Amino acid sequence: MHAYDYALIRVVPRVERGEFVNAGVVVSCKAGGFLEARIELDEARLRALDAQVDMDTVRAHLEAFAAICAGGDSAGPIGRLPARERFRWLTAPRSTVIQTSPVHSGRCDDHATMLERLLDTMVRAPA
Repeated sequence: MHAYDYALIRVVPRVERGEFVNAGVVVSCKAGGFLEARIELDEARLRALDAQVDMDTVRAHLEAFAAICAGGDSAGPIGRLPARERFRWLTAPRSTVIQTSPVHSGRCDDHATMLERLLDTMVRAPA
């Protein structure tokens, strides 16, 4: 079992209203060398909060989460940081259209399965 940290990735189309849609999750495990973000934006739910939201801009910013997690030069200067520092940068509080929840911790033995479970319980709309 390894300890991991995660945060939900939220889209807040009108920051002044504080309403948001969970659009993904980012998971980090220092011991397992794991850092990954998965995005599953429900565009209909987001448009219900703001019919005028710029979806192209939102998609581009959400895609940046996955790129920064993957790291490397293509992710810019942040992508060259160690994985744990990239996670901290991604989860730093901000008041923009893309925000993260507070960081939560847990323990698991399979990070990919945990990431999928977090998407099921926190991001995907109930069936």
